[in-house]
Amino acid sequence: MSREAVVAKRYAKALFELAQQQQAVAAVESQLKLVVEAVQSDAEIGKFLASPNIESGNKLALLKQALGNHVSELVLDVLTLLIARRRQGLLADVYEAYTRVAADELGQARATVYTAQELSETELKAVEAQFSLLLGKVVLAEQVVQPTLLGGIQVRIGDRLYDGSLSGKLSRLEKSLKFKAL
Repeated sequence: MSREAVVAKRYAKALFELAQQQQAVAAVESQLKLVVEAVQSDAEIGKFLASPNIESGNKLALLKQALGNHVSELVLDVLTLLIARRRQGLLADVYEAYTRVAADELGQARATVYTAQELSETELKAVEAQFSLLLGKVVLAEQVVQPTLLGGIQVRIGDRLYDGSLSGKLSRLEKSLKFKAL
């Protein structure tokens, strides 16, 4: 794990503990996501925050003015701390670490479900239920349509990939046939 990832995880854990005390875990997560998306969607904001020539106070004043009532004091405090310590580049990493810490602490797992065609809400809930039973955690799934799969599904939870796609099966069959041919 890189040094930046370790530092981001420390910020995320501290933020999670404070959010949990205030019963605002989900709200903080959505607010962090809002801030990260805003920074990543506008290159000028990213350049402004990364510029060493602009004082931290000016950066903070602009952020507070722009974010105003959209984020809580907790999120503003973390932004203040990151900017004051010149670690604003870790914002996206802090968000990612926060979502992992929150999910682990709350007994949840985030899954990305890749399918060739869009699943109905009922089908997606069935996938969530099946993987919840398998993992012993509440699985929250997000769907991504990927036509190259041909059929079936792939489910990524953390660093593990469950591949039930047609393209995956064909690939495994091809490898098996090549191995037998040797």
